[in-house]
Amino acid sequence: MSKVALITGASRGIGRAIALKFASEGYNIAINYIGNQDEALEVQKECCTHGIEAMIYEGDVTDYDAMDQMMKAVLEQFGSIDVLVNNSGITKDQLLLKMNTQSFMDVIDVNLKGTFNTIKAVSRIMMKQRSGVIINMASVIGIIGNVGQANYAASKAGVIALTKSVAKELAPRHIRANAIAPGFIATKMTDVLSDDTKENILKNIPMQQMGEPEDVANVAYFLASDSAKYITGQVINVDGGMVM
Repeated sequence: MSKVALITGASRGIGRAIALKFASEGYNIAINYIGNQDEALEVQKECCTHGIEAMIYEGDVTDYDAMDQMMKAVLEQFGSIDVLVNNSGITKDQLLLKMNTQSFMDVIDVNLKGTFNTIKAVSRIMMKQRSGVIINMASVIGIIGNVGQANYAASKAGVIALTKSVAKELAPRHIRANAIAPGFIATKMTDVLSDDTKENILKNIPMQQMGEPEDVANVAYFLASDSAKYITGQVINVDGGMVM
């Protein structure tokens, strides 16, 4: 019986790369998305070229009841949830004095509350299975902070602390939880940056290049594999040496 990976925010970018990586390794895939069904269907189609089953599910991670229903739907379709990858995330960058409370909370709601919601919803399933892997998408910004990203930095620092707490709580039930902290990865989110901004970013990266979504996907797959069976509560930076 194939293992099952559920990836939130899997219709593009890093989430898409993670879905395709797990599919290529024989996992059945549940693709969570919100808004763009065409992109989700395309990822589903790409995953299925690897001879596995894939489903799509539209759901807002900020809504706990919706996430609980999503877990039940995936369980009904595939019979288990072996890996949860929390990849959904947004940015609303603005300098602190210009940032309003709504912009701050919008980012917290998706990036941090959304991660909490999916973990809580999947935990009962994984506890019953007495096995499971949770992988949360943090960011180097959650470690070092960044000008104009107080909301994003706070949300990702929260994801790191949440990951460590969840790892301690769920380890006795044979459930591991780790976080990945990407640096600057070439996605649609970074495509909007000006050339000058990108040049300044590269100056702070010892490897002097942006990462690719596949770099993050490979680490996610490693953390889900038996090669990482004694690793939990950790944060793995994928950042070209940006944070050491």
